[in-house]
Amino acid sequence: MTTAQPLDVQPTPLALLLLGREADPRSERGVECPGDLPAPSDPDLVERARAAKAKLGDKVFVLGHHYQRDEVIQFADVTGDSFKLARDAAARPDAEYIVFCGVHFMAESADILTGDAQQVILPDLAAGCSMADMATAEQVAECWDVLTEAGVAEVTVPVSYMNSSADIKAFTGKHGGTICTSSNAERALKWAFEQGGHRQNKVLFLPDQHLGRNTAVRDMGMSLDDCVVYNPHKPNGGLTAEELRGAKMILWRGHCSVHGRFSLDSVNDVRERIPGVNVLVHPECRHEVVAAADYVGSTEYIIKTLEAAPAGSKWAIGTELNLVRRLANRFADQGKEIVFLDKTVCFCSTMNRIDLPHLVWALESLADGKVVNRIEVDPEVASFSKLALERMLALP
Repeated sequence: MTTAQPLDVQPTPLALLLLGREADPRSERGVECPGDLPAPSDPDLVERARAAKAKLGDKVFVLGHHYQRDEVIQFADVTGDSFKLARDAAARPDAEYIVFCGVHFMAESADILTGDAQQVILPDLAAGCSMADMATAEQVAECWDVLTEAGVAEVTVPVSYMNSSADIKAFTGKHGGTICTSSNAERALKWAFEQGGHRQNKVLFLPDQHLGRNTAVRDMGMSLDDCVVYNPHKPNGGLTAEELRGAKMILWRGHCSVHGRFSLDSVNDVRERIPGVNVLVHPECRHEVVAAADYVGSTEYIIKTLEAAPAGSKWAIGTELNLVRRLANRFADQGKEIVFLDKTVCFCSTMNRIDLPHLVWALESLADGKVVNRIEVDPEVASFSKLALERMLALP
């Protein structure tokens, strides 16, 4: 009988990736996160965060996205959606450190819009965005070659959602396009269709197909037949030259992993369970969900709608759970019943990478004079990205 020998177990690449201490070679961005993090069960985390933030004083400015967990939001100097936070950072030129409690593309935007002397910190480099990662620079360059071969590139204007990497924003800037948010997507599309005096203009919408489709069809009166979906994993995007020539909206095959989970069944089920409920969803949801909803709008729109809602009203919200739960608690004393649209609750898993241990580690490191997890965008990429962002700011 043999005796089992102890195994020399080494961390797997996946385990290191999940810990935020390794890079994914298939991703455009690294996720290396050196340094020891305090244990999540540490009862002194809150006090340690307060102490480090107080020590840094005006040198640090902490941004908290609406989808962050409460334990992180409590330390944010401002909260908001991605673009609002990036602009808030740019409005604080005296802050040496911008700690962005969000995801990678948001920190990139902050770095692009802030001054050279400011340093943007992402507490966990593994906090990415699945939607943003669905469009790589190489894939989009190949797509443009396909459009060129089909003879439509010269009349195609790229419009990229804020939820995209700096490389995609730079591509958009280089090719005469603009960035949009979920609240100004219609204005961005109208602008794009008017560029260059071409009546047959097309839009390449990156990377969220649902926001592009919903804006074109629901808000601008186009038909679903005006839209085609470019799949970067298929030859020529899975489209013929004739399909590209006949389309008005060329939608990138990307989506939000949170908003994409809501279904028409979710809407029908909540209406059956809660008579008189108002269904309020984000435009990143599927088209059939948006069509069945009572109200559709950005994160800021959702918040303002609930603020203005009458006491005692009932709401089912189709967006990230941290925000929905925070709003439900906020308006509970007004008798507003606020529930998550889907019966199976869902957090944004990458946004939730930013937790209190990572935030404490980042703040304490900065307080000790050590800059960790700095996000730096290549100067040329930043220049073209900023051009695209400035076009958005100039939209009528």
